[in-house]
Amino acid sequence: MSDENLAPSDPDAPAEALARARALARAKGLRPGSMPKRAPRGAPESGRTDRDPALLGDVVDRLVSDRGWEREVEVGAVVGRWEQIVGAEIAAHASAESFADGVLVVRASSTSWATQLRLLSSSLLARIAAEAGPDTVTELQIIGPTAPRWSHGRRGITGGRGPRDTYG
Repeated sequence: MSDENLAPSDPDAPAEALARARALARAKGLRPGSMPKRAPRGAPESGRTDRDPALLGDVVDRLVSDRGWEREVEVGAVVGRWEQIVGAEIAAHASAESFADGVLVVRASSTSWATQLRLLSSSLLARIAAEAGPDTVTELQIIGPTAPRWSHGRRGITGGRGPRDTYG
């Protein structure tokens, strides 16, 4: 045997073979790492009984769909992959805080970043829709950093001149 027959001529051949094998497995209904299903003797025609062990991913998928948590899981994926969705620079200055009724609240590190994010909100919504689905997040609420409280103690004076611009 010559070395020519052992090595593939195309450097992408292994990746293409793996993609073909994965496509065939998906067509058969298999998941990565799962074993083919064989029906035990005396089992129903479906080959599975309630007592058969199941893959953890299948159990979690069934739990999520039974409880109606699909949307919450999609939003959790957006919050968990925030940096990958919006990019490293934006993620360094903004973080997803909460989600309720289709509104994702994003806190910016400064007022200038809050303004910038408001200008970019339509493109951010498009990125989120591409990652999590079109109707998962319908609106972004951009909030700036919290301001310091100037009152201290239990008692205070209402009115008066108040604090001035102390930040130069």
